[in-house]
Amino acid sequence: MLRKYVARLEDPNHPLLGPTLWGLQSWGMWQPNSGPSRIIYNLIHLAAILFVVSQYVELWIIRADLELALRNLSVTMLSSVCVVKAGTFVVWQTYWQDIIQFVSTLERSQLEKKDKTTCTIIEGYTKYSRNVTCFYWGLVTATVFTVILAPLGVFLSSSEQRELMFNGTIPFPEIMSSWVPFDKTKGFGYWFQIVEHSVICFYGGGIVANYDANTVALMSFFCGQLEILVANSKRLFSEDNKLVSYSEAMDRIKQCHQHHLSLIKYSKILNSLLSPVMFLYVVICSLMICASAVLLTKEGTTTMQRMWVAEYLAALIAQLFLYCWHSNQVYFMSESVDRGIYESEWWRCGVRLRRCVVLLGGQLRKTIIFQAGPFTDLTVATFVAILKGSYSYYTLLSSNES
Repeated sequence: MLRKYVARLEDPNHPLLGPTLWGLQSWGMWQPNSGPSRIIYNLIHLAAILFVVSQYVELWIIRADLELALRNLSVTMLSSVCVVKAGTFVVWQTYWQDIIQFVSTLERSQLEKKDKTTCTIIEGYTKYSRNVTCFYWGLVTATVFTVILAPLGVFLSSSEQRELMFNGTIPFPEIMSSWVPFDKTKGFGYWFQIVEHSVICFYGGGIVANYDANTVALMSFFCGQLEILVANSKRLFSEDNKLVSYSEAMDRIKQCHQHHLSLIKYSKILNSLLSPVMFLYVVICSLMICASAVLLTKEGTTTMQRMWVAEYLAALIAQLFLYCWHSNQVYFMSESVDRGIYESEWWRCGVRLRRCVVLLGGQLRKTIIFQAGPFTDLTVATFVAILKGSYSYYTLLSSNES
């Protein structure tokens, strides 16, 4: 069902990014045009920032209660990442437009040539991106509904707790924890906050789902284009086992060189946009995983709360894994892209062409790697290190608590 819906969002002007651009525009991050809608979207982003500030205020107020503080901390940090993703995408809109325009223009020109190998590769990574987008949108949707319905589950899980809530002994369950200048434990204040938190959950879920799906699609694009570059390098000097002319071979060498230069250029731009956000996310994700694990194993936690924390923890790990895995794929593909030259029939060419092959080989040895700030690369090894670090923090907190 979700795949059929995503299929309706295809855009011939953006063969790869049609669905993700629709999502980015719907949540007010993709703003290529000015007007009243842009002002409204930016006001919504500003309201989300103020809400995150209220979460930190509430965190300071409840800092003495470890369980409440940990739950607030895990959600507040994720909210912080959401507003940072939305804010940086809007502020750096020009650079995102350059990348998206480059991706779409290059793909359209390649598809127009109707080269069988190139079209097959583009179709392959586009289909893969659609599957990842559907999976990730479904995961985020499930997480949002789990977070919103968690208080209802707590309310329905125990008749004793319901009686205590109605008696005013304990407060009604909240979706999230944030500060408001009025009584939020009952009456209008409670229902106002429930509505506010529900809207914020949908906002944050949309931001995360569309930002991450768009980024994964772009990483898949770079990996696929490097694969196309390998295929083109194999055909530099021959076509159907027949040598091409000198001028044709030189044109193909120039095209491969220019193709790789453009991929390096725009991958650096994308890395500069993602690196600050991913550095913040890697640091925060370690703390969030640790806090979620503590809540999951803490005595007195109800079954519904454990289910909420487990689903939330799975979403965190999946989100981090998506970035590290696809960045790792791009890195290893960029390291092996020069193999296409040595699988070509360079040995059948003259000395002048062989010299050009050496120069092209030097260019293709430049690698593409996405980073999380200046301290670490986004790879599977980094993902494993983060999980190990989170477990170390968890064991430290558990030993101190006991």
